[in-house]
Amino acid sequence: MKPCRLALLSCFILAATACLAAGSPEAPPLPSSAPTAIEPLKWLGRTELPGYTGDFDHLAVDRREQRLFMAAEDHGSLEVFDLKTGAHLRTLSTFDTPHAIFVVPGTDRIIVTDSGKGYSRVLDRKTLDVIGTIKLAPGADSSSYDPSTGHFYIVTGGGDVGMKVNYLNEIDPKTGHVLRQLAIDSDHTEAIQAEQHGQRLFVNLADRNVVAVIDKQTLRIIARWPIVGAQANLSSALDEAHHRLFVVTRKPTRMFVLDTDSGKTVATLDVPAIVDGVFFDAARQRIYVPGAVGEVGVYQEIDPDHYRELARVPSAVGGKSGLFVASMDRFYVAASPGKRVGGAVLWYEVLPR
Repeated sequence: MKPCRLALLSCFILAATACLAAGSPEAPPLPSSAPTAIEPLKWLGRTELPGYTGDFDHLAVDRREQRLFMAAEDHGSLEVFDLKTGAHLRTLSTFDTPHAIFVVPGTDRIIVTDSGKGYSRVLDRKTLDVIGTIKLAPGADSSSYDPSTGHFYIVTGGGDVGMKVNYLNEIDPKTGHVLRQLAIDSDHTEAIQAEQHGQRLFVNLADRNVVAVIDKQTLRIIARWPIVGAQANLSSALDEAHHRLFVVTRKPTRMFVLDTDSGKTVATLDVPAIVDGVFFDAARQRIYVPGAVGEVGVYQEIDPDHYRELARVPSAVGGKSGLFVASMDRFYVAASPGKRVGGAVLWYEVLPR
């Protein structure tokens, strides 16, 4: 084959490879500066959101309808993506300040927490039309679903809405009815983790630098575990099988490994700075920590007391929010633009050990 034809063929192959990595020819192509594939996360693609500013918050997946959702909190919108191709499908602008998205199992309902006017919205899963609201105190933000009870927890109140307390609201997600409410002496409550084989919730009181342990049966705080040597514990993940809670702080950025039998810290690790989510991979015994500095830290649990860093996978500046989907072997990062213009969602495949 002549050199010119060989060069042309090579260019064609490279272009086709980029399209496949993004999911399809219609998906946003990989930029020339895309990170290379680095184990244990393999780069798949990046969906651009030009014109956006401010912070992005949580993500969620609906496998039945093949959609990925992202809350663009400062943009006041819910962004919808094609789960197969990565293409940006829709912008839903019927929100004030959306934060968390929950696809209610066995129903056609999606709950979106909204800290704006004191109510969160319920969407039709197929049409994404608003079909109801859940009236709560202002400041609805962090949420968590407890499969063992079928109940859904939403945190409201706090300093962002001028309140000195937070409320933990226990909700029936199929009806939207508020079942119980716990007032918490904190103005910044984050990251709810629910035991599946026990009766406890673990909740970060970020202004107090403690983890509150809550009895699910009584909905009362039964213990407070201090985070010593750091402040602003905003994120957490639970390894219930090994009785370990992973708590990530902001000042400084550190990951604390707590023994859930005693509340004591058994290990600390350096992680990428400015984190808004930490994710435990039970099948691989890994922890994924996305940081706004443009890295995803990946850590291996050797045993419950010992951990090692596997990689710092390149992501994007502002990439502090993420989502790990165990059933799909996928990891997603929402890269907030902040004061810049233009954000993105990054897509990764989670590789075996």
